[in-house]
Amino acid sequence: MPSWGHVLTAPHPFTLASVVDILLVALVVYECLLLVRGTRASQMLLGLVLLVLVYYLAQWWQLTTLHWLLETALPYAVFGIIVLFQAEIRQGLAKIGRNSLFMWLTRGKGVDETYEDVVLAANFLSAHRIGGLIVIERRTGLRTYAESGIGLDARVSYDLLVTIFRPGGPLHDGAVIIQQDRLAAAACFLPISMNPVLSAQLGTRHRAAIGITEETDAVAVAISESSGAISIAVGGKIEMDVSISYLRERLGVLFNRYVPSVVLPTRAQPGTLLPDSSGMEAELSAISRLRREPEDLRQR
Repeated sequence: MPSWGHVLTAPHPFTLASVVDILLVALVVYECLLLVRGTRASQMLLGLVLLVLVYYLAQWWQLTTLHWLLETALPYAVFGIIVLFQAEIRQGLAKIGRNSLFMWLTRGKGVDETYEDVVLAANFLSAHRIGGLIVIERRTGLRTYAESGIGLDARVSYDLLVTIFRPGGPLHDGAVIIQQDRLAAAACFLPISMNPVLSAQLGTRHRAAIGITEETDAVAVAISESSGAISIAVGGKIEMDVSISYLRERLGVLFNRYVPSVVLPTRAQPGTLLPDSSGMEAELSAISRLRREPEDLRQR
């Protein structure tokens, strides 16, 4: 194997292949930096670069003992990199799998037919200050996370979503996972984002929404139990306190779905008490009827 000095000093003709080679290497380095930007891995990567720099400085200044120590330890750094950067490596491989060249292999069908129920359920939960976390699968499978909860495999409906998150219910805690047009599981455990850039005011529910979107390409809708604010997380980023109309439009863009105009109930004002069981059932029935739009609008 030639040394780095030989590689740098040996004459190489500058050809089109050389340009492509340089651009590809630059692209790989750029994507790796994007994966670790703003995470704990960026600090670990900086430490690893410093160790490599110290190794070459020890070789240059003939620090025999330090050079021997680093030369013995650095080969095992490969295994350390796999352990320390396992989350980033997993995200990178998942990102490659989500590339448009492979989209047709894993593209799901029927997901865009369910988000209207999600919007109506989020609106109801927000109006009554009921916490909830709804995760919608796209191309990256969520089977691992669905298996951590209670399997349902039921057709997605507004009534079912509201019933699951009703306070005091056995499935109230945890997240609901939707796969295509099926509600796969409820009370699911999700990875919590450890991004140090996130605000300390974010609770566990919102950090879980960010965490699942960091690991996968899923869309997470979180409803705050304290304020009723609706948030949507995509790609490891979260938009806080969005309106119900914006939520409909955002999901419509993410799932390539036509968004007809619908008048939805507004969020309850501060101090509004949760209605009794009969009042809640009446509102459930009213919004359920609103959900059944004309078939021609839903199929546009």
